[in-house]
Amino acid sequence: MAYVTGVLLIALTLGCIAKYLLDIGGATAFVTVVGIAHGWLFVIYLIFAFDLGSKAKIPVGRLLWVLLAGTIPTAAFFVERRLTRELAPLVQGSAEPVGA
Repeated sequence: MAYVTGVLLIALTLGCIAKYLLDIGGATAFVTVVGIAHGWLFVIYLIFAFDLGSKAKIPVGRLLWVLLAGTIPTAAFFVERRLTRELAPLVQGSAEPVGA
């Protein structure tokens, strides 16, 4: 979900630039469709990220960063990759929770 949210946010950002700064008329429909899709998928991203954070016992500060990463273009890619590396041993059952 982090990758989907990140890609849609980048597309939405580029669409807004095309619509408002470059005044491209066809960008209005694109921004509308991508904006709605990003909004709904961001809510799903928040649910999944919160669920993962509570199951992995991620500290609150780090969990907030994960939740906010979907609002900053490209941040979701870096946060997801780092969290995946940290949680890989936990998924394999050979480590303690991240917050421990």
